[in-house]
Amino acid sequence: MDNVGIVVDDIDAAVDFFTELGMELEGRMPIEGSWAGNVVGLGGDMRCEIAMMRIPDAPGRIELAKYHTPKAITPEPEITPANTLGLHRVMFAVDDIEDTLARLRPHGAELVGEVTRYEDSYLLCYLRGPSGIILALAEQLS
Repeated sequence: MDNVGIVVDDIDAAVDFFTELGMELEGRMPIEGSWAGNVVGLGGDMRCEIAMMRIPDAPGRIELAKYHTPKAITPEPEITPANTLGLHRVMFAVDDIEDTLARLRPHGAELVGEVTRYEDSYLLCYLRGPSGIILALAEQLS
């Protein structure tokens, strides 16, 4: 996998959120022109800005996209439940789930449910971040 794309309404807040999670900003740039609009099916007048976030010393990235033209569409309902079709969540392994939550809360993170223990293996939780992004955190216990 090269990357997962996430549409956001505030690219600066999303970059700050994923930076606090431990990712690094690899680059940021505008994307526009007929080639870009045709690839994503939005036509030739598409304009957006992307920020590519990467996990240090690991494969895989997250591409954050802020659409300027056409504007992003807010889903209905805006806060979709966990069983909604489509991208469900992105999970991150963390060393300390409570510390990670404490660091992310000032950046808008809110628990979806609660921190739950899975047997003697993991602490797990789902949270919402900027633009309603759902992330999961997993802390291995052994």
